[in-house]
Amino acid sequence: MRPHPAPRRLLQAVATALALLCSPAAGTAQTESITLEATPNDTSGTIYYALDLGYFQRAGLNVSLTSLNNPGSAAAAIAGGSIAIGGLPLSVAAIARERGLPLVMVAPAGIYSSASPTSAIVVLRSSSLRKAADLNGKTIATRDLSNMSYIAAKLWIDTNGGDSQSVHWVEINDPLDVAALHAGRIDAASISEPALDAALRGGEVRSIAPVFDAIGNRFLIGAYFASEAYAAAHPDVVRKFADAIAAAGAWANKNRPESGAILAKYAQAPVLPGSTRVTYVERLSAADVQPVLDVLLKFGQLKTPLRAKDLFSTVVPSQ
Repeated sequence: MRPHPAPRRLLQAVATALALLCSPAAGTAQTESITLEATPNDTSGTIYYALDLGYFQRAGLNVSLTSLNNPGSAAAAIAGGSIAIGGLPLSVAAIARERGLPLVMVAPAGIYSSASPTSAIVVLRSSSLRKAADLNGKTIATRDLSNMSYIAAKLWIDTNGGDSQSVHWVEINDPLDVAALHAGRIDAASISEPALDAALRGGEVRSIAPVFDAIGNRFLIGAYFASEAYAAAHPDVVRKFADAIAAAGAWANKNRPESGAILAKYAQAPVLPGSTRVTYVERLSAADVQPVLDVLLKFGQLKTPLRAKDLFSTVVPSQ
């Protein structure tokens, strides 16, 4: 006996519904693969928190993350397309943009506040170096010769009676600076968190100055950038990334010990309880970016004026 048409249609409908429920798109976002880059420090901490806490995964992003200490090579990789989105100091990105690399800002990283200094020039406690002029002709380490600690250190020296042009600058990763000081390879170091707090608490070094204060009382230290072409072609991916970073930043602001444990794993430097940390904001703001651009112009790092809004991608909200 042939089945009645109505039950047959019902069985077909059930089979179709089960197939849809078993489909990868049912109830979950389509997964997009994306290559990311960051520098393993407090400023770019949100990218590590978002990865460890699953914010990227829940947004439907399959992330491949590379940590680089050289932001110059990272800027070129982002512009060239081998990295989709990467964390850069504002100084590096602004200079790269002026030189023709089509970089646009898609999410903020860490904010500096003079109430909680996160970068300083340090020397051994036994050192006779105490003021800017004492650093003339000396050898000073910085993570790389384009990061914000380098720019701020030069600015602080020049505006406080010293001559940064006379300084011999060398590149050393922050966690290695104390050993380099003891070995006599350097006289001072411009160092940032989390390595700064660990060095100071070790009792072997002291701070000469919180050099970021030379730029301003509050400003965005770094941000996440994509190429203009990538942001235009993948607006949904960029927005998902920005939302994940914002969520990770909000979590980190409220959970300092837990975020410190994640950061220590990637930075390979201890983040001690109660250490000074940057703060994270959810959205890009011209007021947080413009002070850095103005300083870069004033001291010749930029040749022409640059507005903060000119750096922002149009696919993400900003203020």
